[in-house]
Amino acid sequence: MIVLMCQKLIGQTKVWSLEECIDLAIEKNISIKQGQLNYEDALIDKNTAKANFLPTVNFNANHSWNIGLNQNITTGLFENMTTQFSSGNINLGVDIYRGKQNFVQLYRANLALLARQYQIEDIMDDTKLLVANAYLQIMFNKEIVNVQKTQLDLIKRQLERTTNLVEAGILIENDRIDLIAEVASQEQNLVLSNNNLRLSKINLAQLLLITDYENFDILTEDLDVPFSQIMEEGPKKIFAKALSFRNDIKLAITNVEIAEADIRLAKGNLLPSLVGFYSFSTRLSYADRITGSGEFQEIPIGFVRSSGEVVDTNREIPEIIGPLPVFDQLGINDGHNFGIQLNIPIFNGLRNRNNFRQSKINFERSKNLMEQQKLDLETTINQAFNDTKGAYTLFEAAKKTKDARLTSFNNSKDRFDEGIIDSFNYLQIKQSYDSSVSDEIRSKYDYIFKLKVLEFYFGIPISM
Repeated sequence: MIVLMCQKLIGQTKVWSLEECIDLAIEKNISIKQGQLNYEDALIDKNTAKANFLPTVNFNANHSWNIGLNQNITTGLFENMTTQFSSGNINLGVDIYRGKQNFVQLYRANLALLARQYQIEDIMDDTKLLVANAYLQIMFNKEIVNVQKTQLDLIKRQLERTTNLVEAGILIENDRIDLIAEVASQEQNLVLSNNNLRLSKINLAQLLLITDYENFDILTEDLDVPFSQIMEEGPKKIFAKALSFRNDIKLAITNVEIAEADIRLAKGNLLPSLVGFYSFSTRLSYADRITGSGEFQEIPIGFVRSSGEVVDTNREIPEIIGPLPVFDQLGINDGHNFGIQLNIPIFNGLRNRNNFRQSKINFERSKNLMEQQKLDLETTINQAFNDTKGAYTLFEAAKKTKDARLTSFNNSKDRFDEGIIDSFNYLQIKQSYDSSVSDEIRSKYDYIFKLKVLEFYFGIPISM
C-alpha cells in the first residue's frame, strides 16, 4: 500500500500558477545565474578599490651558500670552503598623492556594482515577459482544445440526427456521408490541437528547466478580457514613467557614469604621483669569529739599535669561536631606509595620453548608446500601445463576427434538419462559425499579452 501511494505521488501532475512559473524561471535561469556571478566579481573589484587606500607591506628573505675560494679567518689563507649568509627586509609603501585615482577607482567600482545589479534585474524583466507569453500560449491552446472537443461532440450529435433523418427518407445518403467526413476532419483538428497544447507545455517547461513534461501543467483560469485604464494614459505618459524605473535605462545611464569615471582615471595617469616608502633590513652570518681569549703573551716587535735590546709587547692570544646568537646579529646588522618618491610622467610612448583620448571617445559612445536606448524604448512603447489598441479592436470585431455566425449556424441546423439546405451549405456555415470561434480566442489572447506588455512598461507587475 505504501509503495502504491508513493508511486501515485511521484506521478501526480504539478499545477503551476503564473507567479510560481515566474519565480521558478528567475531562480533557475542560467543568464541570471551568470549575472549573479558577474555581480560577485564586481564586489571583489570594489574590495580591491577599497584596499588601494591601505599601505603595501612586503617581506623578503634570502639565504645563500657561497661555495668556492674564500679566506680562512684562522690561517688567513684562501681555501675552497662553503660559507652561508641570511638576510631579510620589510618594505612599506603608501600613496601620498595619485591624482585622486584611488577615490575615483572606488567610485567607479560602486557604479560597476550598480550596473551589474541593473543587468540582473533587466534579465529578470525579459524572463517575466517570456514566461508570461508561454503561459498565455498554453491557456490559448487549452481553450482551442476545449472548443474542438465541443465542436466534435456537436457534429457527432448532428450525425446521429442526420442518420435518423436519412433512414426516415427526409435527407439523402450523401448528407450523412458529408457529416462522417466532417467528423473525421474534426477529430484530426482535435489531435492537432492537443499536439499544439503539449508543445506549448514543453516550451514553458524548458524555460523553467523542468524535464518531467508529462506531469507539468498550469492552473486553469477563467480569463476575462480586461480593458485596462492604461489605454487612457497615452504613450507619452507611459514612456515618461518607464524612463524612471526601467532597468535597461538605468543600466545605460550608469554606463555613462562609468565612462565618465574612466576619463578621470585616465587623466590621473597624466599627473605626478608622490609615494612614501620605508624599508627595514638585517642579515645573519654563520661563519666563525676571531676574538680575544683573555690570555696575553709577549711578542718581540723590534730592538733598540744602539743597545741591541729586544723590544716586546703584550698581545692577547686570539681564539676562534662560533657566530653571534641570531637575535644579537639581527640587532647589530639592522638598517633603515625611508623617504619619498616623486614620479612625473614625461613621455611614455603617448600611452597615457592616448588612453585619455580613448576614454573620452568611450564616454561619447556611452552617451549615444543611452540616447539610442531611450529612443528604442519610446519606439517600443508607441508600437506596443498601437498594437494593444488594434488588438482590442480586432477582438471586439472577432467577438461580433462569432456571435453573428453562431446565430447563422443555429438557424442552419434547423434548416438542414428540415431539408431546406443540403449538407454542403450546412458544413460551409459550420466551418465559418468554427473559424470565427478560433479567431475570437486567438485575438483574445493576443490582446491580453499585448496589454500585459504595455502594463509592464508602466510598472504594473505581470499577473492574471
